[in-house]
Amino acid sequence: QVQVAESGGGLVQPGESLRLSCVGSRIVFRIYAMAWYRQAPGKQRELVADITTGGSTHYADSVKGRFTISRDNAKNTVYLQMNSLKPEDTALYYCNTMGQGASWGQGTQVTVSS
Repeated sequence: QVQVAESGGGLVQPGESLRLSCVGSRIVFRIYAMAWYRQAPGKQRELVADITTGGSTHYADSVKGRFTISRDNAKNTVYLQMNSLKPEDTALYYCNTMGQGASWGQGTQVTVSS
């Protein structure tokens, strides 16, 4: 199975920052575009950001200017730097290939609350 594992979530106050990490197999992170998704209670899973093997990025309108996706293929890792967090960012965050070909991990919980 192609597997990934997320980490870095936590409980923070509005305006604070978190950095999420996603690790997996070497071949996955060298040849596939990667993406971060999130799912809030009562809502569908949504695409947050993605990055191609060439480094091109895309962001959901709700996070543009606040989140940055990056990858380090040598470390088999994709990151999501989240700044200026808002309560509406509260969700369970997942990573996968852009084509969602990996097995879904457990995700990492991000909670933004005062």
